[in-house]
Amino acid sequence: MIVAGVGFRRSAAADEIVALVERALAEAGLEPARLSRLATLAPLSSEVAFRDAARRLAVPPVGVDGATARDAAPRVQTTSARALAAHGVGSVAEAAALGAAGPESRLVHGRIASAAATCALAALPETRA
Repeated sequence: MIVAGVGFRRSAAADEIVALVERALAEAGLEPARLSRLATLAPLSSEVAFRDAARRLAVPPVGVDGATARDAAPRVQTTSARALAAHGVGSVAEAAALGAAGPESRLVHGRIASAAATCALAALPETRA
């Protein structure tokens, strides 16, 4: 199973998040049915666009707490100065995906971006992608 992690500006629409997740899955050569959850940092997890995107992707929305995101930070491959300053991690999308997938997870697709959102994919420990 695959976790999609997303970071986004509050101006992002659900359409943009869904399209970015679908693009990441396609680029990684993964079937959409393998997606098991949509994750972001806990402070963003109550945003309407995030919840609507999870509903449209037919997966549960997951908010990753700060400690879990920071624990995942050494496995993050991308560094954004903005994300680092705002959230203490180099990539919100990568940290959220890795944090929600667990301590033994790995990135299967690094961060990609659209105008107002980012997305990365992580494989759960028991999954070979």
